Amino acid sequence: MNTIDLYGADWCPDCQRAKTYLNDNNIDYNFIDVDLDKDATARVEGINNGKRIIPTIIINEKPFTNPDNSILANVLGINPQGRVTLYGADWCPDCQRAKSYLQDNYINFQYIEVDKHSWAAQKVEEINNGKRIIPTIFIGDKSYTNPDNAVLKNVLNIGQESEKKVYDSVIVGAGAAGLTASIYIQRDRFSSLILEKKNIGGNAFLTQKIENYPGFTDISGPKLMERMAEQAKVYGATIETGVDVKNISKSGNLFQIDTNMGEYQSKSVVLALGSTYRKLGITNEEDLIGAGIHFCATCDGAFYRDKEIIVIGGGNSALEEGIFLASFCKKVTIVTRGATFSASETYIEKLPSIKNIETNLNKESLAFTKDEEGNFKGLQVKDKVTGEIEELTANGTFIFIGLIPNTTIVKDNIVLNESGFITTTGLGETSIEGIFAAGDCREGAIAQVAAATGEGVLASYGVRNHLK
Repeated sequence: MNTIDLYGADWCPDCQRAKTYLNDNNIDYNFIDVDLDKDATARVEGINNGKRIIPTIIINEKPFTNPDNSILANVLGINPQGRVTLYGADWCPDCQRAKSYLQDNYINFQYIEVDKHSWAAQKVEEINNGKRIIPTIFIGDKSYTNPDNAVLKNVLNIGQESEKKVYDSVIVGAGAAGLTASIYIQRDRFSSLILEKKNIGGNAFLTQKIENYPGFTDISGPKLMERMAEQAKVYGATIETGVDVKNISKSGNLFQIDTNMGEYQSKSVVLALGSTYRKLGITNEEDLIGAGIHFCATCDGAFYRDKEIIVIGGGNSALEEGIFLASFCKKVTIVTRGATFSASETYIEKLPSIKNIETNLNKESLAFTKDEEGNFKGLQVKDKVTGEIEELTANGTFIFIGLIPNTTIVKDNIVLNESGFITTTGLGETSIEGIFAAGDCREGAIAQVAAATGEGVLASYGVRNHLK
């Protein structure tokens, strides 16, 4: 049978994104939790050259490492017209003809070779009264035996362009800023579409515990973001995940948003692009990312239960995530180049009471080290006071040294500051009329969830004024 095995974990945002996409398209799959199955973890590492990369999805014995939604759409045949599955063989001329026609008209289809899968051959024979006739093509739940191009054109509405919906506002990014902007835009009776490359919630989704959001003394990042997304949907917002925006252009009064999943049009745009984690740029860092070096405690911390880890950084994120990791790791060593921590006193005051946390101030990170087999071994540091160089050994490292704005897609047409953040005025207005910015990608923004929601409100007022 047509099998799909998704190896992942409940805390993994890309796993949630992939599961949501498969569920939304009514595709059956087997979910294997790598946290509960050691054999599953070993298989993932075997597929990915020793790296524990999830989701790893195996479709009819062929693995795909963290495929985005466009790749899933392509390999599984997901289209607006329905799912397309082509049963055929490479030697079959009609199969080649059908494949070429679908490809030429940008129709995704899952190709299953009947010569390689006995169950596929049986399925074709069952449909065709014992005859192995190929291509046999499924469009939705209906099968078509060797349909010619005219039949395919008719049933798939190829060449019959449907009118594109024009949204009042397209919001790029489904973090706290983007979700809040959508809530307010919908309440003003305007239509909004949220396009998100990865998971709903942005960086906040990756935060295990939020203790400074008004109204909650303690709430998990995923839960808070889930509530915001649900509220946006209640007011009528549309949210699409796995959509990677490639370019934004303006023609007349309309914006065109080009993505890996097609084109969208809107009367305004809110850039809630968020940010990504900054790297150290030292020896062996790139080689070990995902195999000993990580940037998200919520995502990868579970791999280090009862093990020793290093946390690099001295700000709020480093201490917050270090304290979280200490709750289940054997030992957490926090390393910062500063003479003191730059985090808020709330976090600093907690450190002495946590016995399995060790702090190292005035330590400059020089290089990551490997063992004889090329696996992560530790971190080489230099004492900035004495000049002494030493190696800190551990099972893994988490880096929290700041953020880089995700503004590459607009760097050629919107004014950015020297650090790459979007320059704004007033109600989040950018250098292009009708485009607004909110959240971590904006110059002067405070990287806190509460601040991001306020920026979403501000941008929504800018959108309202622009539309009116």
